[in-house]
Amino acid sequence: MAHFVFEQMQYMIRYPEDYREGERYPVILFLHGAGTRGNDINVLANNAFFRLTREHKDFPFVLVAPLCHSETWFELFETLIRFTNMIQHAEFTDPERFYLTGNSMGGYGAWQLAISMPDVFAAMVPVCGGGMYWDAGRLKETPVWAFHGDIDPVVLPEESVKMVEAVNKRGGNARLTLYPNTKHDSWTPTYSNPEVFAWMLTHRRTNGKAEADQSYADVKKFG
Repeated sequence: MAHFVFEQMQYMIRYPEDYREGERYPVILFLHGAGTRGNDINVLANNAFFRLTREHKDFPFVLVAPLCHSETWFELFETLIRFTNMIQHAEFTDPERFYLTGNSMGGYGAWQLAISMPDVFAAMVPVCGGGMYWDAGRLKETPVWAFHGDIDPVVLPEESVKMVEAVNKRGGNARLTLYPNTKHDSWTPTYSNPEVFAWMLTHRRTNGKAEADQSYADVKKFG
């Protein structure tokens, strides 16, 4: 993985095995949770997101993850918006296949980033997060697949329920998976599941609107 700095915010990039300079790839922007925040980039490098996705074969994504050096993502939000714009226009990014995910504190950050930049992401996967459901109408053109443990005592599952219901009430396309008898760690089953990433790849964003390449049921593998 490569280590960079953007406006005093450190970040990491992991490239796919067959990466070639000059080509464009699907990109996932990942926002970590509170347990990873700080100034130690090695903590981010060892985050479960990188460990779990490394287990997937033929994983086609460039993974980009900034490090929150403040108390919350919201304190760095203007920097995060500028960072997202930079990654969206990076030479390796296919702007039609730019995706967003985050867990816990990063789940809240992901919801708010997508709401703030509704024309950017082809799809998003917020994990055990929540947000300002009264603004969820801004996500009506962004496919959402949210995940949450049904007995999460840290971030109540109702937080995801309210967001998904609000998106759909406003004409959007959001779904929620509640893991039975699961507490806060809903990211391990999510990021371990290749179907989650196959689902992402069914969506592209063209002319500010996300469109499905093919039905989810037809997706059997990455590509």
